[in-house]
Amino acid sequence: MTFLILGLILFLGVHSVRIFAEGWRTAQIAQRGEGAWKGLYSVASIVGFGLIIWGYGLAREQPTVLWPPQLWARHLASLLMLAAFILLAAAYVPKNGIKAWVHHPMVLGVKVWALAHLLANHTLADLLLFGSFLVWAVLDFRAARQRDRAGQVSYPAGTLGGTLGAVVGGLVAWAVFAFWAHGWLFGVTPFGR
Repeated sequence: MTFLILGLILFLGVHSVRIFAEGWRTAQIAQRGEGAWKGLYSVASIVGFGLIIWGYGLAREQPTVLWPPQLWARHLASLLMLAAFILLAAAYVPKNGIKAWVHHPMVLGVKVWALAHLLANHTLADLLLFGSFLVWAVLDFRAARQRDRAGQVSYPAGTLGGTLGAVVGGLVAWAVFAFWAHGWLFGVTPFGR
């Protein structure tokens, strides 16, 4: 569990700089340059992510079960993941109404992803991993909305084509992941036996 916790601290810590230390971040970029900042940020993120994967894999070998798994929770999680994939697609598809409405669809998608996995999973490692990401996403979404208000950021209205593109892209990505990639990557099939 140690490597999982270290990875979460490093990865989410780096990703929390804008939440808790925006002024320090700005000073570091001014002092070191944007390229150096992005390089350090990327290296720390990759190391943290690697520790999360390794630590979670180790924790799955001898899981500490907190409650019995529930079939209804797996079905609800699959539905929530559909929404998470559409939100993720909305972060990248230009001129879509979802981004115009929620402003930060990727962070909202992480919230939904984490909640879905908290429902579907039942071990201590799951609680640490997905609970940490859920707390981070709640704080980051709030901070991003506050920055938008302070900076008077406005988001352009979406188009029907852009919105449909985000929805279709999310549906396709969800289907690929739900019916193939999740089992291949993690050994767990959401609709499995």
